[in-house]
This record gives sequence, C-alpha cells and structure tokens, in this order.
Amino acid sequence: MQNNAIKLSDAEIIRQVVDGDVNAFESLLTRYKDLVLRIVKRHVPYNEVEDVAQNSFIRIFKALNTFKGKGEFKPWLSAITVRTCYDYWRKAYRSKEISMSSLTEKHMDWLEEVISDRSESEVQDKGDQKEAAELLDWALANLSAEDRMVVELIYLEGLTGKEAADLLGWSIANVKVRAFRSRKRLKKLLKETMER
Repeated sequence: MQNNAIKLSDAEIIRQVVDGDVNAFESLLTRYKDLVLRIVKRHVPYNEVEDVAQNSFIRIFKALNTFKGKGEFKPWLSAITVRTCYDYWRKAYRSKEISMSSLTEKHMDWLEEVISDRSESEVQDKGDQKEAAELLDWALANLSAEDRMVVELIYLEGLTGKEAADLLGWSIANVKVRAFRSRKRLKKLLKETMER
C-alpha cells in the first residue's frame, strides 16, 4: 500500500481517509512529518516537540473532512500546526509565573550593555549570543501566547503580516496591531528589567 500511496495525490489520500480508510492517513503522516516537526521545533521547547507534533497530527486527522481541496494541503496543514503551537503556549502561560530573579547576573550585564547602545559587533565579540538567546526566551515567556506567536512569526522567522495571519487564522490588521504592541511590550519589559 505504501508504494501505491506515494503515487497518490494529497487530495486522493484525504478522500480515502474521509471515506473511512483511516490507515491511509499514515501516508500523509509519512509525507509531512518532517514539515510538522520543523514548524514545531521553531515554536516550542525541545522537550515538548514530540507531544505538540503528535497533537498537530491528531488535529489534522480530525479536521480532514473540513479540507475543501480548493488550495494546497501543505499550507492548510502548516496553519493547523502553528495553531497547535499557539495553543501549547496559551495553556503553558495559564499556569506559569516567571520572575525577574530567574535572570542571572550575566544576563543582566548583557542586557545593560545592549540597552546602553554599545555597538552590535562589540556585544557579539564578547560571545554573548547564548545570554541573548536565554534573555529573549525569558522575555518571550513574559508575553501572552498571542504576542509570543506574532513576535516569533514576524520578527524571528521573517514572515509577512499576511503569511502570519494565514497561519494563525487571524486578520492581517490583528497581526499588524499585535506585532506593533508586542514589540513595544518587549522593549518596555527589557527596559524595566534594567531599571530594577
């Protein structure tokens, strides 16, 4: 069956699954597992990748009957995967508190250097990229799930507002407003951190 499934289009496999051949879903899983894992790895902690990827495939399976086949399957699948990552952060933020004390003195020193307008090359020369990444993770963890996803998609992955809106299922205006406000919140958060 696997060799036959390779020759079938996504739409044909989806039709088989919707018509009751649940085993045909394995072909889609095999075809798109790398894409789903790449998306999930960019948006959730490493130790959560497998669970979130599995949840994505469960959602994709359950939603197959809503796929109209008018567009390509890959963007539809990608959007569900990004929304699953977003839901992971929404759930995580409901039960998470992050304090300023979780920042080390090294993080605080790095942040002070960046805010005091030292040149980018001087900061990079000191090899502080690890501290920057940790500080960014801390700052992102202090944003709402919505703001975090917008920052990651727009500023870290370089997607356009339209691309992010399509993946999140939001309007372009909502993404633009959130991107602007999220960037302001990040800047304010980092500035307040330095003033403490």
